Amino acid sequence: MRLRDIPITAWIGMAGIAIAFIFAIFAPWLAPYGETQVVGDVWQLPDNQYIFGLDNLGRDIFSRLIYGARTTLLVSSAATVISFSLGIILSFTAAVSRGIIDTVFSRFNDLMMSIPTLIFALVVLAVLPQNIIVLILVMAILDSTRVYRLGRAVALDVAVMEFVEAATLRGEGKLWIIFREILPNTLSPLLAEFGLRFAFSILFLSTLSFLGLGIQPPAADWGGMVKDNKDGIIFGISAALVPGTAIAVLAVCVNLVVDWLLKRTSSLKGGRGDA
Repeated sequence: MRLRDIPITAWIGMAGIAIAFIFAIFAPWLAPYGETQVVGDVWQLPDNQYIFGLDNLGRDIFSRLIYGARTTLLVSSAATVISFSLGIILSFTAAVSRGIIDTVFSRFNDLMMSIPTLIFALVVLAVLPQNIIVLILVMAILDSTRVYRLGRAVALDVAVMEFVEAATLRGEGKLWIIFREILPNTLSPLLAEFGLRFAFSILFLSTLSFLGLGIQPPAADWGGMVKDNKDGIIFGISAALVPGTAIAVLAVCVNLVVDWLLKRTSSLKGGRGDA
């Protein structure tokens, strides 16, 4: 693949994601004020000093947006990596093992997917201690069911091919078959699914924070910022629209990159795409 073959939409998406991660990594140096620092009046309108104005407690929205990028991306990235790892390992193991292992894993996955994700998350988070570790694990476990479904589908397509059967006849173990035979031939659809899961994690985290069971105050995250400033919309204050726009823009950027990855994948079989 050559760089000039990448469409402009994919470049826009990658640029947006890169900017968000730069803000997240260098937040203490890029933010003009502290994450919880009160610097002025409540819901002060934007001016030359405060680009996006102040929030419901008089904190700089631009600074909290930068710190919120760190929290939002950290939790979403961690949840996506864990969910993807768990879903892929279990789904590939089920596809290779077949029999009772495949049946047990698949039926349990169907059971988990039958429960509404948001309701299940709200119930669990309301019972368990509210901290970032618990939040990440709950998001990861719930999201891994979707990864399992796709992973098993693509693994079954590859598992019946001749080179996998040849590896089995040679006496190769399950781990060899999974990581050396199946995984390299399913990378493109799995990378696209990883992007979709990442976008979903951002939206899901923002929803949980908006409902009060995500990132807890005074830590900044974009969903919580929308919740804190939603009452200002009644008075014509746009403080809630800034983090809401950031969530939407990042989700669109991720989807632009995912759309490009999907176009490079002609089918679930093989999935290497054009070199």
